[in-house]
Amino acid sequence: MTETPNNSLIPRSLFVFAVLYGGMTCIAGILGSKQVALGPLAVEAGIFPFLLLVVLSSSVAELHGREVANRLVRFGFIPLITAIILIRIVLELPTDPGMYEPAKEAFPIILSQGSRLMFAGIIAYGVSQFLNVYIFSRLTAMKGGLIALRASIASALSQVVDTLIFITIAFYGERPIGELLVGQGTAKVVLSFVLVPFLIVFFVKLGKRLDTK
Repeated sequence: MTETPNNSLIPRSLFVFAVLYGGMTCIAGILGSKQVALGPLAVEAGIFPFLLLVVLSSSVAELHGREVANRLVRFGFIPLITAIILIRIVLELPTDPGMYEPAKEAFPIILSQGSRLMFAGIIAYGVSQFLNVYIFSRLTAMKGGLIALRASIASALSQVVDTLIFITIAFYGERPIGELLVGQGTAKVVLSFVLVPFLIVFFVKLGKRLDTK
């Protein structure tokens, strides 16, 4: 257990997962400014931290219940919105003339895109994460070793929705989005069944271990 400033105790796993969760909400928007190629698929790189968000919220739902997981998702809006505000402030501040030239030019290009990407991320994040927790919790009839299957199904369905919302808001009008929708949607479904089962089992076991110390 971890002691909070008001002297209440929260499970150590919840504290650790919440810290990691907050970090992933911020980095997902920044990484989303790059599209990567996974074989023939075009995928925005924010897919990787977003999959971790799915796994973490599902792990919290499994360990501490649906309401706690939903609360974690709600608190996730705080670092997202804070990051957007800080990015906008930094972009408006004057640039040091001695700043490394390539970085001076690249910084506003990447970060100004990041604001739109993070705005898209807020909407997609909220819808998909609440949906993930809902689906995962509704599949409670699948017990024991089927936790991996529950997590995979919830992840695949919620991340398809995330893809439709995020890609449309983030890239519509900037570039053709059909390839990204197909690529990211396919990649997320595949990764939901390839990576998520191992990740959910790992984090649930880690959480139980943290809470027994």
